[in-house]
Amino acid sequence: MIYIVRHGQTDWNITGKIQGHTDIELNKQGENQALIVKEKLNGIKFDKVFSSPLKRALKTAQLIYDGEIIIDERLKERYNGELEGKNKNDVKVFPDFNDPNETMYNIESLTNFRNKIKSFVDDIKTNYKGKNVLIVTHAGVCIYIKCYFEGEPKDNNYENYRLKNCEVLTYEN
Repeated sequence: MIYIVRHGQTDWNITGKIQGHTDIELNKQGENQALIVKEKLNGIKFDKVFSSPLKRALKTAQLIYDGEIIIDERLKERYNGELEGKNKNDVKVFPDFNDPNETMYNIESLTNFRNKIKSFVDDIKTNYKGKNVLIVTHAGVCIYIKCYFEGEPKDNNYENYRLKNCEVLTYEN
């Protein structure tokens, strides 16, 4: 099985700030969420555990799993350029995050972002077939992992694919 976990809560999640590559720590609630996931996954022997290098994901992975965690840059959240650190309510003109060629505010192109995720999941499916793999990452990455396994959302509303903090998705491997 492949287990995908979105990182625990950060203060920026609460205040509605855009994170992206900005390296924000978990808050106390986020740490507690990770410990709840650890209990939920208790008894599962993970063959490999992967995490984004960003603190909020890596700390979540470390709280869930006591063994070796492999850092993979492809699991980083989408780079949101000049939007990072801004409150969502303060942004007057939002880029079209679903447009593959959108780079307003110097955001990472969706094509580049999705290609990294596809490459990562292809590697997992090829190299760890039949194994239990834990992946700890970010909301945007989780959305496109879900697209990889389930297809695009029928209503084109990718927000419906967004995981809550420390929500767990599972897929056959």
